[in-house]
Amino acid sequence: MKKILIFAGTTEGRKLSECLSAAQIEHTLCVATQYGETALNGHTSATVHRGRMKRDEMAEYIRKGGFAAVVDATHPYAVETTENIRAAMQGLEIPYLRLKRETDSRGETEGKIYHFDTMEACAKALEKTDGNILLTVGSKNLNIFCASEEVKNRLYVRTLPSVESITMCLEQGIKGSNILALQGPFTVEMNEAVIRQYRIGCLVTKESGSVGGYQAKLEAAQRTDIPVFAVGNSKEDTGFSFGEVCRMIGDICGTAVKLQDRIEIVLAGVGMGDKSSLTREVQCAVESADVIFGAERMIAQYRPRIEKKPYYKAEQIIPYIHKMQENLTSAGGKVVVLFSGDTGFYSGCRALYEALRTEINLGRLNAFVHIMPGISSIAYLAACIGESYQDAAVYSMHEKKLSGIANRIRKSEKNFLLMSGAEDVRELGKALLEAQMYKCGILAGYMLSYPEQRIMPLTPEECCNITEEGLYTCFVRNPYANRRKLTHGKADADFIREDVPMTKEEVREVSICKLKLYEDAVVYDIGSGTGSIAAEIAGLSDDIQVYAIERKAEAASLIEKNKKKFCLENITVVAAEAPDGIEGLPVPTHAFIGGSGGRLKEILSALYGINSEMRIVINAVSMETICEIKEILHYYPIQNEDIVQMQISRAKRAGGHRLMLAENPVWICAFDFCPKGGGK
Repeated sequence: MKKILIFAGTTEGRKLSECLSAAQIEHTLCVATQYGETALNGHTSATVHRGRMKRDEMAEYIRKGGFAAVVDATHPYAVETTENIRAAMQGLEIPYLRLKRETDSRGETEGKIYHFDTMEACAKALEKTDGNILLTVGSKNLNIFCASEEVKNRLYVRTLPSVESITMCLEQGIKGSNILALQGPFTVEMNEAVIRQYRIGCLVTKESGSVGGYQAKLEAAQRTDIPVFAVGNSKEDTGFSFGEVCRMIGDICGTAVKLQDRIEIVLAGVGMGDKSSLTREVQCAVESADVIFGAERMIAQYRPRIEKKPYYKAEQIIPYIHKMQENLTSAGGKVVVLFSGDTGFYSGCRALYEALRTEINLGRLNAFVHIMPGISSIAYLAACIGESYQDAAVYSMHEKKLSGIANRIRKSEKNFLLMSGAEDVRELGKALLEAQMYKCGILAGYMLSYPEQRIMPLTPEECCNITEEGLYTCFVRNPYANRRKLTHGKADADFIREDVPMTKEEVREVSICKLKLYEDAVVYDIGSGTGSIAAEIAGLSDDIQVYAIERKAEAASLIEKNKKKFCLENITVVAAEAPDGIEGLPVPTHAFIGGSGGRLKEILSALYGINSEMRIVINAVSMETICEIKEILHYYPIQNEDIVQMQISRAKRAGGHRLMLAENPVWICAFDFCPKGGGK
């Protein structure tokens, strides 16, 4: 199989390696430093040769390697390297392909820009300036700018974070405090921050394309009102475009090399946030990213090749990707969006994935998107404390629909909780104390995976006193947990009743069964009385929302007491008369009507207007209400009609005997509304 040799020194070199790997073409990349090797890490079909070579060493390496072609993808300013490569190939009958870096100075930011043909001319001009100088031309030409002692003492040198580059700076007498060892390109904001931090009076740069960060430097200089000394390439960078090089290699090797002209978008879980918790897959994606998005704390430690932005919502990210499409390289750029924890576990990843897929399917975005999972803080905490989580309940305290955390914990011995910060820990403690669950033991994982990580054993009371801000994940062991009943049903005596009428136990059971409830149901309990129906329904699932609507003040107060007794935060008490009181409430899926105050027809009309497909159950005791129900069944389009009459007798002791005493007979009428034209 034919092999290709690439002298790599630019982003285009890395992109070319990716394209050749995709085509399964064997190739060797020659890089000068370990830093360059790291930047090219992870490409299949590729081997890396690290170290600078002289002209004769290059010639020997090329002859022995048996390469079918040599690609020069070094930087346009690496004139000496390019000359050495060309000289080394003299007499060899293999193609030399110069990969031309696209430079573009169109639309330069207006400002004080002075152009120089050579580094020497630029260095001479700096002698006539005042103030600190930010030098961003690399360390190779540093000796030119250090020739003048007066200029050298004002230099702040931004260079690659490699041992070789830093050593060059030190050898030229640059103080450690004046060496900025960072990977670029940099954002406008980053450049501006450096200029302001070091009180820079002049910025020195090479004229390069967007990949080299030239425009970002110009804009930062304009914002801070300082001049830019720009050194142009003294020799025109002639050669072939990226696409032309790919086509020529394809012809040489007899294998099509496809341009990866689509943007690759990776949605990646970063674990707890520290680099140590990254999977290898995510780490490689981050290291090869052109653009990175994510919460500010997550992206702070990473340096993409072009830019990073503290965005994590679709409405921020998608417009920005549209804007960036032309700036990404012709071979296809890589965008990485970082999410905390695991992408499939209480993450915003899914919403962004769907939004991106919509853009791609509509043809508005030329990209492909895939997801890389991370390690969730739940899994990490479980490992730290030696617990399993397959038999535990898992909740997120910052989930919008979450309610009744104490009641949820009551049902399980082991509970893991995702939290945002100290306030969530205090809320947990408060909820457990109010539920009188004093003996629950809490293990709080603070800043998991970071150097300041701690596992803190806490009581509910101690949770209320947590003030240290940071990221928390908690494990709660509940000694009160009992086996959960598989049937609903509270005894009448369990409720606080006073003098308010209450739907009896057996009637409650049948009425609730007739409602045919499901998860996430929104239920109106109209004429709620003591709130016994509301409490029974709310106790079935923490994800059901119940609105107990009661016109009598003393009854509404009693509902609040029963709500508190049973720790049912998913009940909302509405002290108002129906149908007026239902205005503005969330759209119901079900309604139970235990008392109508003589306004049954008005109530049903209002409910039908809100949701013409909801489920209704009505209890009737008086003959007047029963007659009204008969009328209503013909007035509305309904289906799945179900009417039963219950007669309950309850045994009571009378001396040595038990006598059956009859309760009032109750009619239970159940049906589904249906849109007009449907049903019967």
